[in-house]
Amino acid sequence: MGMKKEYFVLERNVLILIAIPLPAFSFVYLYTSSGNLDLDIPTLPSAWWPFILIAICALLLYSLLTFNKAMMGLREANVTLEDKWRQYARLTIRRFYLLFMAGILCAIGLLFYENPGFTVAYAITLGLVSLGKPTPDRIIRLLRLKGEDREIIEDFKRRD
Repeated sequence: MGMKKEYFVLERNVLILIAIPLPAFSFVYLYTSSGNLDLDIPTLPSAWWPFILIAICALLLYSLLTFNKAMMGLREANVTLEDKWRQYARLTIRRFYLLFMAGILCAIGLLFYENPGFTVAYAITLGLVSLGKPTPDRIIRLLRLKGEDREIIEDFKRRD
């Protein structure tokens, strides 16, 4: 499969990982803020919510730091554009799985504890999602591509 086709597969998979936690969190947020629905939610020990919030923060920080560190190494690697692209795609999917888990944990935390910290954590998660979504321009900037390599990635913008 060519890099352009792989890009569209990556883009689709990232969109799926973005789309699943969004309605889950939205439903929970509306449920906790409206008071119109009455679901029989079991109660969890109140001592757990700080650990869930810390786990979310750790996931967000880990996803950001590991991705950026790997990008620095990838920029300096003396490999072909295809190898850089495949490594970038692998790192991006791993990053978005971590953001997916953070989003789901935010929804779960808000559902059980109704703590506004989970809403703030989800807003931060959404910020990282929007800053990390793969686009040709972002790939060029992250990999610092020039010349022919840059043109190849810019061609991803055109759908055939």
